[in-house]
Amino acid sequence: MQPAKPRIRLFPVLLKATLLFVLFNFAFIFLKNIPLGKLSLYNSIFPGRERFPFGETHESYNLSLFNLDAMFASHVLAGTQKTPDEYRVLLIGDSSVWGTLLTPGQTLAGQLDANAIHACGRTVHAYNLGYPTISLMKDLMILDQAKQYQPDLVIWLTTLEAFPQDKQLTSPIVANNAERVRELITKYNLHADPNDRALVNASEWDQTLLGQRRAVADFLRLQIYGALWASTGIDQVYPSNYERAQIDLEANQDFHGLTSLQAALAFDVLEAGMSVRPLTLLVNEPMLISHGRNSDIRYNFFYPRWAYDDYRQMLVEHAAAQHWRYLDLWDLVPADQFTNSAIHMTPVGESLLANKIASAIQANCK
Repeated sequence: MQPAKPRIRLFPVLLKATLLFVLFNFAFIFLKNIPLGKLSLYNSIFPGRERFPFGETHESYNLSLFNLDAMFASHVLAGTQKTPDEYRVLLIGDSSVWGTLLTPGQTLAGQLDANAIHACGRTVHAYNLGYPTISLMKDLMILDQAKQYQPDLVIWLTTLEAFPQDKQLTSPIVANNAERVRELITKYNLHADPNDRALVNASEWDQTLLGQRRAVADFLRLQIYGALWASTGIDQVYPSNYERAQIDLEANQDFHGLTSLQAALAFDVLEAGMSVRPLTLLVNEPMLISHGRNSDIRYNFFYPRWAYDDYRQMLVEHAAAQHWRYLDLWDLVPADQFTNSAIHMTPVGESLLANKIASAIQANCK
């Protein structure tokens, strides 16, 4: 007669498992100050990405996430040891710098590297830290973290759409990094309200494992996409047909509901960004200048002429007063060299910009 098999008491097992999960779920709160995003398969098992992860389509082997540590950890910059013969240039800006509809080699960073530029007796290596939302605060947040990577020169490309006060905290990556933004407000004495309703404040439940399940899933997906991206080099979708940037425009003079730009632009954020690194070149980036319907009223979809003309005058005066290195390239690129937006350029348009930027880099060494 065989001994009876021990009976598994299901209820106690389930109860213990539930209690362990509950404990682990709430213990996750105490991990919030541990930079888990810095743990990455990029720059070790997979090569680092040429630009920050961004996108919402599976075909691009890419995704958007709000963890700035994970974004930097996936970037080639984080895995590249600076050598004595490298002149390190960081490019900061919006989707035009990131390179919408451009391969990494066609972007400004890619073309600068391909031209084998030399500055200050060293070889220029440009890193693409652009990110596809338009906000000075977003740029400052990236700049503040990027300074640890020993740049010799920061090139900050921007445009009027990044300046309005109402744009500073609404970018999703800014809104979902409330604590980091509050640190920037304090550190640089910014005018922004640290309690602005645009900032996403995480409750205690939001900081548990269940509350953070989307962020954890995005982090894991980014690592999984590393294998697919490394084998294909694809990090965005390149449609054969897309809607071209508007040439015929509406006959209105509206810009963010403003009648004047005075006290409406976040020059305090710009000043903070320009103070992050002593050697920073500010660039007013190229934009499409329409010659279509109502182009006497608006330059393009973004800007009525009155607002953009006032902005350019204010920016040049501010740059002169602050003794900044400043380059105004607003009208550099012909209208037919823009793609689906008034700031997204073709490879030819990018090459025109790259030539000007290359000369500016070398001029800083004289």
